[in-house]
Amino acid sequence: MEIKGLDYNTQRERLIMSEYGREIQKMVEVAITLPTKEERLRCAMTIVRMMESKNPQVRESNDYQQTLWDHLYLMSRKQLDIDWPYDVSNAEKMMSKPQPMAHPTKDGQSHLRHYGRLITEMLEKLKTMPEGSDRDELVRITANQMKRDLATWGHGSIDDERVADDLARYTDGKIQLDLRWFRFGSTSPAAPSEPRRRRRK
Repeated sequence: MEIKGLDYNTQRERLIMSEYGREIQKMVEVAITLPTKEERLRCAMTIVRMMESKNPQVRESNDYQQTLWDHLYLMSRKQLDIDWPYDVSNAEKMMSKPQPMAHPTKDGQSHLRHYGRLITEMLEKLKTMPEGSDRDELVRITANQMKRDLATWGHGSIDDERVADDLARYTDGKIQLDLRWFRFGSTSPAAPSEPRRRRRK
């Protein structure tokens, strides 16, 4: 229901910086219209003091005065013609949004997410490593961690054949785990210690 004569916030122009409120925004718009630079500057300095009292947490920053003048510049839509006491040329960067980060599973490795990024990197390294003791040690570490991951996340079967199959598949057949000789470490979680019983006095 709309009542004639009432001014709804939803009908007003959207605030550039809502933390300062509509009154401050209106003062900025008045300052823009003042006839001389001196008047506009005096008005701007008053507005900045009011902005500081309106948003006191801004003082937590060492360069809060710079921040306040940057905010004023943005609120005036760059139309306030004064001799700015601070350099406001970088003010617009405050309003820019960071580029979205790429999702880590968008690299074709989403089928490995139950193993995690570390195992994915280890499998990639195993593809190119020459045979020798270093590769054998990395195979041992990788295989044991893969089995622990499967046990942790309950991702289907956690038998030795599953790990050996995954190792061969995700290294393009470079690593073939011989289960006749390979021994896995323990994957069972540690038993929780029993709480001590309090002695009755």
